[in-house]
Amino acid sequence: MATQKQRQAARRNVKKAQAGARRKKTITKLSKRTRTALGREGAKAAARKRGASKGTGTGAGAMTVTELQREAARMGKAQLIRAVGQKRRSR
Repeated sequence: MATQKQRQAARRNVKKAQAGARRKKTITKLSKRTRTALGREGAKAAARKRGASKGTGTGAGAMTVTELQREAARMGKAQLIRAVGQKRRSR
């Protein structure tokens, strides 16, 4: 999970990139992957701002698939099994 300082820095970077893109229309010259990532970050920020419900606001639901995979890679096998088991039982 990112710290508050990291989120603020990311928010500043996204705003700067958006302002630059509007000014120079450079967003069309960025790679598809970068445009997608910027869009995802903006959507997550907007969801957090409006206090979106289940699945988008905070915790694992706010993470992208790549972020979840990185988090799972950091966990040990036993820890991951417990987490998945708890999630299945709570349904």
